[in-house]
Amino acid sequence: MDNRGAPVLLFGCGKVGTRLGEALVETGRPVFAVRRDAAALPDSFTGIALDYRRPFTAALPAVDSMVVTLTPDRSESPDLVTPLRRLAEALPALPRRVILVSSTRVFDGDPGLRTLTEDDAPNPASPRAQALLDSENEARRRFGAIVLRPAGIYGPGREHLIRQVARGVPIDRNRRTNRIHEADLVRALHELLRTPTPPSTLHATDDHPATSGEVADHIARLLQVPPPPALPTGPSGHVLSGERLAALLGPLLYPDYRAGYDAIIAAAGPERWRDAE
Repeated sequence: MDNRGAPVLLFGCGKVGTRLGEALVETGRPVFAVRRDAAALPDSFTGIALDYRRPFTAALPAVDSMVVTLTPDRSESPDLVTPLRRLAEALPALPRRVILVSSTRVFDGDPGLRTLTEDDAPNPASPRAQALLDSENEARRRFGAIVLRPAGIYGPGREHLIRQVARGVPIDRNRRTNRIHEADLVRALHELLRTPTPPSTLHATDDHPATSGEVADHIARLLQVPPPPALPTGPSGHVLSGERLAALLGPLLYPDYRAGYDAIIAAAGPERWRDAE
């Protein structure tokens, strides 16, 4: 699909949105980006200062495509439906393609006894998970949106686990985890914007789930520090299939946590984290 020159609106433009926008600009697509602090956006974007948790005060442009990223707050009843309603009312025309970035958190009530795919029904147990699922349903209804659910996002600048391991902080070693490198998440969003026949739902996850203990032990070996001790917990978490993402993108840049964390730590050297503690 040739959409060069077709404008894109990034509604909610944090770290991932900024990387996506920069990739789109390189292909010749004008980028409009909404965030509370538009001054923090790259000069190549047309920034729009707007807080989606409040009534809209800025006009929105007509665009070909739109990527929506909303983050539920930590209140007892987070609301992501009202911002989507306001967004639909503020747009001068319905974009041809809309992607909602949700989260695999929508499965947080699932017992985790089987591998989950995009065909499995979400089972939210927390207010944040329910808010995300409500936003998925609203975005499909109002925009015919594609829903992208990233698993745990990691990459340069997302180094919390590395710092925990360096400090020897006890972790939930038995928790089943899934992840996606930020670079591959941006690739997935870019491809969903341009592919003629995108999937209606996509889990952004590599196809190598692992326990937190396995990941932490690998990081500890790279840092040359002792493995972190375990918290007294039993098995938890989920295992997600990355087959649909692999079918869309082909080989990932970072197919598993080893490739991803090897690159992050090698870029600065293991002493960076050891010396910071």
